[in-house]
Amino acid sequence: MGRRRKGLAVSGWICLDKPWNLGSTQAVSRVRRAFQAQKAGHAGTLDPLAEGVLPIALGEATKTVPFLMAATKTYRFTIAWGVETATFDTEGEITARSDVRPTPEAVTAALPRFLGEVSQVPPAYSAVKVEGERAYDLARDGVAVELEPRTVRIDSLRIAGAPDADHIELEMDCGKGTYVRALVRDLAVELGTVAHVSALRRTRVGPFVLDRAVGLARLEELCHRGDALEVLLPVETALDDIPALAVTDEDAFRLTQGRSVVLIPRQVETLKARLGASRIVSALSGNRIVALCEMRAGRLNPTRVFHLDRA
Repeated sequence: MGRRRKGLAVSGWICLDKPWNLGSTQAVSRVRRAFQAQKAGHAGTLDPLAEGVLPIALGEATKTVPFLMAATKTYRFTIAWGVETATFDTEGEITARSDVRPTPEAVTAALPRFLGEVSQVPPAYSAVKVEGERAYDLARDGVAVELEPRTVRIDSLRIAGAPDADHIELEMDCGKGTYVRALVRDLAVELGTVAHVSALRRTRVGPFVLDRAVGLARLEELCHRGDALEVLLPVETALDDIPALAVTDEDAFRLTQGRSVVLIPRQVETLKARLGASRIVSALSGNRIVALCEMRAGRLNPTRVFHLDRA
């Protein structure tokens, strides 16, 4: 007989407004403890010195984390001109200085060169693995880290504010794996100066936006009062881009048993028009997700089954 998992079988998503100076793993642990949840995970790491949207999955929602990892993200950040640090943020030691302060007009002219599919070398102080070890661990131990460039996607870059000559605020929409610190490093080089990120806030991860985020202290207070369910989002929140199909109670039971179900021709045609290149469908029974399925040859084949009746 398997060991019973400790904690409550609570399932859903929390859109956390992660505070400054707290790691993503620490944030997940605190949310999990607040809910006394059996399991938890997060989608999209935020550096300790970054704030903002950190989607945290509880219980059955952890099965949907992979679908959120590739979601587009929005960041708002402040560049401090004239000072470069080892980490390209406020944590590292100063490594270079410059008297050059680019004007907003010069920044605006340079931004289009960083749009689209671009090659980017991650910062040495990053979570990228090098022969099984995190790059930031090697860098902190004094090991020279040379990371390979990778292709990332930046959809938009715009100036959000220019408080003074030493600082400028940008907002960026981007794809998976894009490093704000690397962008700031490269933009400074393009403009003939050095810089670092002095403030960073993520305002969106896919459907999770800052307007619906809850602060950690507030969340812990709600959990203590027994009112935390009011900020718990449905498991399917991370699946907003995946077509949904209502199934009968009988078919829902088959899917939860890991068995496929046969679709009628009208359902197949409807799904084909909505799926595009993807074959993934979410099967719903009432308002509750039953399974994520792959549609092939007129059948739904379950790939991830959800047991929300026990959550």
